[in-house]
Formats: sequence, structure tokens, C-alpha cells
Amino acid sequence: NIPTRTDEGREIRRGFVANPGCMFVAADYSQVELRVLAHITQDPNLVQAFKEDQDIHAATAAQLFGIPIEQVNKNQRRIAKTTVFGVIYGISAFGLAARTDLSRSEAQQLIDALFARFPGLRDYIDSTLEEGRREGYVRSLFGRRRYMPDLRVSGPRRQAAEREAINAPIQSTAADIMKIAMIRVDEALRERKLKTRMLLQVHDELIFEAPEDEVETIVGLVCAQMEGAYQFKDVPLKVDLEVGPNWEEMRDITTH
Repeated sequence: NIPTRTDEGREIRRGFVANPGCMFVAADYSQVELRVLAHITQDPNLVQAFKEDQDIHAATAAQLFGIPIEQVNKNQRRIAKTTVFGVIYGISAFGLAARTDLSRSEAQQLIDALFARFPGLRDYIDSTLEEGRREGYVRSLFGRRRYMPDLRVSGPRRQAAEREAINAPIQSTAADIMKIAMIRVDEALRERKLKTRMLLQVHDELIFEAPEDEVETIVGLVCAQMEGAYQFKDVPLKVDLEVGPNWEEMRDITTH
């Protein structure tokens, strides 16, 4: 995993260079786990934020802090993001406090506020843990199982299993969607007899090496195949694309 937040990491990324006459095209699912969460929970506030194509973390911060979205600052957005991801990873108030510089009571208030604003989250957590204890496993949206026998024991092992059980259906559904997308893109490349190669999957991102005269075609093709990999009822999948001569010097391109 090549880091992007340090000068050294960025310089290392600059060393990954496309072949002469080619460009890298990076296609990244935008906030796919939160979109999966919105679909599974059908929480109206979460669904609405995605329908309106809002910055989901800013929208959450506006809800949590009771302010208009345009007044949300970077720190409030960061805290909201940490809280949302913390909750779907089963974080405690103690854990959230350590990550946000809040006191434990402030962190607990934030978690309580999140559940109050997005009641579908609490329902999802409760029903997922109940199913896991009853069946012995939790499932992705596509039925892929993760067996969780430790949900039926007590002590630290159970607490760890509960955290994993809450996140597993979301994370594994996102992974399933990525696998479907890769198959669809591969088939489309073969069908069109294109020279572009799918090089790498990095979490929610696919990286391609495309001849310069295929870049425009690839951008449209990849976006269509990835966004069409699965149709959620209310929450659209969205792909962000970048193009560049190496893995560091990538520029955003707009497809919508």
C-alpha cells in the first residue's frame, strides 16, 4: 500500500510510470461503503443526502451540529466522518474520543446524536447482531457469508466479533460490487478489442494503462460499467476518475 499523505509516499508514487504513449486512468468508487450503508439501512436522511449528491460528511456534520451545511468547517466535517465510520466499525465513546480530541462524554453525545439523526443505523446494527447470533454468520447483500461463532461467547472475543459483524456486510458488499465491476469492465474491453489493460485494484479503485488515443473512450466505458455494476433502489453508485502519466501526477476529469 503506497502512502499518499507524505512527501516520501508521493515521490514513490511518481516512480510508477505509464508506458510510452500511454496514460494511467484511475477509477475510484466514491464513498461506496456509505452508499451501501444507506441502501441497507434505508435511513431517509442518509438516502436523501446521496440523492442530492451532497458532500455526505458535510451533510452529516450539519445534522450533528445543527447548522446549515454551508457553515460546516473542516474540523466539524472531520469529526462527523470519524464518527460515522467509527459507528459502522463498532467504535466506543472511548475510541471516538481518542480519535477526535473530544472528551468521552462529548464523544458519547456525538454517537447518540448520530443515532438520533440516522435511526436506520441503530436498527441495522441491532438486526445484524441478532441475525449473526441466531444464524452464526452475517451476509453481504449478495449472500456471501462470514461465519462469526464468537458472537455466541462472552468477554473481549464477543466484543471484537460484534465490531466485525457490524462492518462485515457493508465492507463485503462493497468488495462484491468491485468484483462484479472488474468482470464487466474486462468483458467490455475484450468486446471492444481495446488495448487498454486493467492493471490493479486498490481497495475501491481500479487503475488502467490506456494508449493515449483510447483514454477518452476508456473514461466513458469504465464509468458506465462500474456505475452499472449494481443498481441500488435509491442510492446511485458514483465513480470519480483521474488521468495522468504517472501515479502521482493524476488530474481529475469530469464525466457527469
